[in-house]
Amino acid sequence: MSALYKFIFEGLPVRGMIVRLTDAWTDMLARRDAAGGYPAPVRQLLGEMTAAGALMQANIKFNGALILQVQGDGPVRLAVAEVQPDLAVRATATVVGEVPDGARLEAMVNVHGQGRCAITLDPKDRLPGQQPYQGLVGLHGDRREPLQELSQVLEHYMLQSEQLDTRLVLAANDQIAAGLLIQRLPVEGEGNLGGQRNEDEIGLNEAFNRIATLAGTLTQEELLTLDTDTILRRLFWEEDLRLFQPETPHFACSCSRERVAGMLRGLGQEEVDDILGEQGQVEIGCEFCGAQYRFDPVDVDTLFRPAVDQAPGSGALQ
Repeated sequence: MSALYKFIFEGLPVRGMIVRLTDAWTDMLARRDAAGGYPAPVRQLLGEMTAAGALMQANIKFNGALILQVQGDGPVRLAVAEVQPDLAVRATATVVGEVPDGARLEAMVNVHGQGRCAITLDPKDRLPGQQPYQGLVGLHGDRREPLQELSQVLEHYMLQSEQLDTRLVLAANDQIAAGLLIQRLPVEGEGNLGGQRNEDEIGLNEAFNRIATLAGTLTQEELLTLDTDTILRRLFWEEDLRLFQPETPHFACSCSRERVAGMLRGLGQEEVDDILGEQGQVEIGCEFCGAQYRFDPVDVDTLFRPAVDQAPGSGALQ
């Protein structure tokens, strides 16, 4: 089963997480493959985004959806991974051109340097006037050189937006999407010496750098083929590490016929009737799971017919 483990290093301001999406990832791919599927590099990108999204959602414990988007000017115009508070995951991509085998991030979404990565936090119960929070970062480093790996982009984002040093390793194939996150936590009173660091701060930084360096030796192949216990034991066998009980990510799509019906009502009867006149039916496909929702003339008539059990003047069926 898919699993996400959190762990800490005793006595050090360093935390970590490791996620392995197995059934959650293959369930998602199977639904998309039935609707045409994606080229291999796009599947890898979406897998890495989904694993990263699960790590980030578990890291902040946000009561709402965490949405990770990569968009740009290449053949992959948009890639999206969404993770709910219960670690329900789903992902989709918009592909408008040929994606060469082995294409990396720059060739897929950042051909002319216009690529962007966005992290959106959308609260589950929004207050009136409340808007989702969104952070943006370009697909380049401090020296404006293009970044070739999603992990580098997200490390850069976390350092810029949260001022947290982070090491991230991501990998995905057609069976597993996985990720390892190591993060330096802030320490109370740190940095209060006018820019001068005391010996304790230097020691904590050295500890994080040591652990981050060890994490960086993990290869994508090892991340995909080794179990969690083996990975942690190989990397951090000299560290005092405490591992917590796993959480269980899973695939789930929030689409439904009722939600699609509500969207059609929002379009208005005139526009829906136009579609019906041209195509004979209204067909809507979910971009996340590939489910198809079809509405024939009788269905459309029912959508916009006033509810018979409502009092006169009480409005249409909602």
